[in-house]
Amino acid sequence: MSSMRISSLSLQHFRCYAKKKFAFDAGITVIVGENARGKTNILEAITLLTTGTSFRAQKTEDMVQWEHEVGRVRGEIVSANHTIELEVMLTTGLVQGERVQKRKYLVDGVSRRRKDLIGNFTSVLFRPEDLDMISDGPSMRRSYLDTVLSVVSMEYRSSLDSYEKALKRRNALLDVLREGNTTRAAFMFWDQLLIKHGNIITDHRRDFIAFLNESTDFPMKLRITYDPSTISEKRLHQYAIEEVAAGYTLVGPHKDDFDVFLSNGHEKHVGRFGSRGEQRMAVLWLKMQEMAYVEKLLHERPVLLLDDMFSELDERHQEMIGPLMDMQQTMLTTTENRMVIGKVDAVIHLS
Repeated sequence: MSSMRISSLSLQHFRCYAKKKFAFDAGITVIVGENARGKTNILEAITLLTTGTSFRAQKTEDMVQWEHEVGRVRGEIVSANHTIELEVMLTTGLVQGERVQKRKYLVDGVSRRRKDLIGNFTSVLFRPEDLDMISDGPSMRRSYLDTVLSVVSMEYRSSLDSYEKALKRRNALLDVLREGNTTRAAFMFWDQLLIKHGNIITDHRRDFIAFLNESTDFPMKLRITYDPSTISEKRLHQYAIEEVAAGYTLVGPHKDDFDVFLSNGHEKHVGRFGSRGEQRMAVLWLKMQEMAYVEKLLHERPVLLLDDMFSELDERHQEMIGPLMDMQQTMLTTTENRMVIGKVDAVIHLS
């Protein structure tokens, strides 16, 4: 199979960059610089072209350079079939005194919806914060599933968008019901919408986790159990009284979770009882399988982004990542070039 790659990245008033263009090698590119020099900003911009969202910014305006109203991220993407230009325009919400939308997505210069941007370019990001995925709360694990599946499936991202909008409306309706200003009949439309799209989401998550559990090419034997909060008319009815008191919908994929187990003679819950090293191995396993899953469904190898991972992983984990870097275009950030093991094709120094 072929590999997708990004050949160039142009930034304008994005984070710390006033105007900058980067050209990337098709192999391994190391981005070297001291802290606060903008290394992670480059990876953030690349993932913005993948998902349309930031893995860091709480607000869109946080990505726009200070004292500016508009920022731009533009990338030239090369795949087996074509070359395409993707762009995300970011604003503070106010441009020259006029209120405007905070994000605009363009594909080859033509304005598109976010869901039309996603799928044109795929990348997999591995960053220090991911190491907490196994031991942290379920929201981080749900976010991981959503990120992977939204990239590989148009049906998933469409259903996720519809589900989240319907959930917001239904939760607002619960407040109205608690105040006695509506009846249960008003929920019928939103219930059916949640059930329809919730089941699509669950099916895709189940398929992905089944793929993870088929993996055998890893030094440790790991297994995932999926804990879906299935949604149906019966379950919504079952929690009807409790959800009015709580003020939000109590069942559905927004309550899903998964657990990772290590089989080493006996099964151990990695999140609860695993060592820090075992938890890191579990996350590394997830990321490696994520790469394989994207390749299986899209028939192209995604770009691998490693954000300062060599300072976070011990020598054993570094050696496991080494061969993975050679399988596609890889970009990694580091404060010290000597920390990178293996072959390097290009180095970008940030001063």
